[in-house]
Amino acid sequence: MNFSYVKFEVLLPEEYIVPLRNHLNKKKVLTVGEYDHVVSYTETKGYWRPLEASTPYLGEKNTIAFGSECKMEFKASYKRIEEIRNLIKSIHPYEEPIINVVPLIT
Repeated sequence: MNFSYVKFEVLLPEEYIVPLRNHLNKKKVLTVGEYDHVVSYTETKGYWRPLEASTPYLGEKNTIAFGSECKMEFKASYKRIEEIRNLIKSIHPYEEPIINVVPLIT
């Protein structure tokens, strides 16, 4: 099965959505037809436990943490996956950002 586009899902703190959106838009990632800045997000909650060798953005080592974050979603070209992943990592505050890439059948 062939596909040309993917959906990125990125978990991050809400205050990073606008800076990441602006950075991706400057690189023409968020353009769909005659629109740019095309992105959506939802608020979500999650659990994590920073292990001993980690440098956590939030939480304490070896303690299960709970908090709110957002899931940012946008459509992008399959050919740009690695470039976009690197752009996200350059802005994202987490040591191990969750970046899901889902193929889109259109």
